[in-house]
Amino acid sequence: MEAVPEDWERALAIVAHPDDLEYGCSTAIAKWAGQGKTVTEVLATRGEAGIDSMDPDEVRRIRSAEQTEAARRVGVDTVEFLDLPDGMLEYGLPLRRALAGAIRWHRPEVVLSVSFRETFPGGGFNMADHRVLGLAVADAVRDAANRWVFRDLDLEPWQGVRFALFSGSPQAAHYVDVTGHLRAGIDSLLAHHVYFSNLGTEFDAAEFLTGLAEPAGRAVGVEHAITFEMIG
Repeated sequence: MEAVPEDWERALAIVAHPDDLEYGCSTAIAKWAGQGKTVTEVLATRGEAGIDSMDPDEVRRIRSAEQTEAARRVGVDTVEFLDLPDGMLEYGLPLRRALAGAIRWHRPEVVLSVSFRETFPGGGFNMADHRVLGLAVADAVRDAANRWVFRDLDLEPWQGVRFALFSGSPQAAHYVDVTGHLRAGIDSLLAHHVYFSNLGTEFDAAEFLTGLAEPAGRAVGVEHAITFEMIG
């Protein structure tokens, strides 16, 4: 494993749903925000299809607020929503266009997202929205850099993305030392209180994130680490 370079100032995190970032990536964001870096979050959906027992309009409101609070807890001030339909993201030009527009607008040096791989590191099939969104993010980085692609956006191309990082990937080969920042990551995950309370099963945020960060840390010789797949 190699350490993720940290000689940059601006990152853009693009994910499918409220809570996607909080399963590890937000712990790294807490570290970077503490260094004075600027991280902005863009969510494709508001997670309105995520609670079976509640009306989607109510869920949309609640999960948007929970994501904004989760972001605040790790030092992120700006959270934007593309308002695409939860559970029905489709890979294609409209999604790539929307994401390329966000990249051109925010002009990040680093792009963060969730894994587009079919399975999670410990097994289990990755959900469609994650696979679709993650792959579209990887392609949108290149789209955003090409001035002859999506010319109708009326935004200057952005060729300044140095690399993209995907959390939760079974092909992770890079890590971020998050020692001292795990508590912030846990607090960020706990912000999704209503969502977790309606899952019908017990979820221990501290146990989950500690179970990720401690083994990864031991593998690279630090107390706590979060791993990423890097595409550069």
